[in-house]
Amino acid sequence: MSETNSTNTPPTVQQYQQQLARKLKRVHDTLAPFTSLAPAVFESPSSGYRMRAEFRVWHEGDQSDYVMFPKGKPKEPYVIESFPAGSITIQRLMPALMTVIRTTPFIRDRLFQVDFLSSTQGDCVVSLLYHRPLDDQWAAAANELQQALRVRLIGRSRKQKIVLTADYVDEVFEVDGQILEYRQFENSFTQPNAQINQSMLNWTHDRLRNQSGDLLELYCGNGNFSIALAGAFDKVLATELDKTGLRAAKHNVEKNRVSNIELGRLSAAEVAQALSGARHFRRLAHVPLEQYNFSTVLVDPPRSGLDPETLSFIQQFPNIVYVSCNPDSLANNLQQLSRTHHVLDVAVFDQFPFTEHIESAVILRAQ
Repeated sequence: MSETNSTNTPPTVQQYQQQLARKLKRVHDTLAPFTSLAPAVFESPSSGYRMRAEFRVWHEGDQSDYVMFPKGKPKEPYVIESFPAGSITIQRLMPALMTVIRTTPFIRDRLFQVDFLSSTQGDCVVSLLYHRPLDDQWAAAANELQQALRVRLIGRSRKQKIVLTADYVDEVFEVDGQILEYRQFENSFTQPNAQINQSMLNWTHDRLRNQSGDLLELYCGNGNFSIALAGAFDKVLATELDKTGLRAAKHNVEKNRVSNIELGRLSAAEVAQALSGARHFRRLAHVPLEQYNFSTVLVDPPRSGLDPETLSFIQQFPNIVYVSCNPDSLANNLQQLSRTHHVLDVAVFDQFPFTEHIESAVILRAQ
């Protein structure tokens, strides 16, 4: 919830530019010990940019509302009457869905959260989360609701998930003039800002287009970077531990007819063990590791950054692409990486407008 803009009125372009300037200064000051390069800056639209959002549902008597809770105030709900940050599809659906929630007992009863996952193509999955088991009466009411709203509806409660039609949306990006189609599953990580994600893919592809050798990607998710970058390398090995993310990656590799990517369900530590020969994994039995000549490794880690073991592992690669959602953890990791590599390029992507968060990326080359 911390990434969502909770204001009910659209922010101004001036407000956006002012906050972006503050975030750029933070990135500059944080990365100053490691590079003097001015980053490429990719701005977000100031509204309609979020493809996914989560809201608690608050009930008072006969009234129900979407709410958020200010930081540090878990018992003070803030009613969300509109959500300018949301995609056009989310903005269209929110009031229509709330009308049904307020007037349909089988939908309203003990509903505590609504999650939206949309695409730029107008598709949307809506997940309704409950503090009660879901039965046939709920399914009947939910089926009518999804037909009326033209959405894909999912019901969730403890140890229960009901998918009425599908639990994904299909997204489209254009990278270097090529159209790529990505399946994105509900309750699995996806980049929330579609326009900025497309900028990230194009910037990275442009910087790596003249590379040779093979690419290793850790934390590949649904194949977001691996698929977009595959044409710049001879072969790609993309790894992901999350089963849903790997399921999406397999679909997306096949859908986009990318023939030089192999996928493996491994953690970063397991990849290091496999490449060093310390351990052999059945999950990689289909991959001839001895035939790879890795020139580049790409990491897009969690907000906490890379652990010491993974940091040491990636230092063996001539080129490192590090995508970060936290300048502080990036700077912390650069303290070690800068002993063996220098920063070749920097970019800042405003993935999360009107929040304190900022996405950045650095490309490093061995000294």
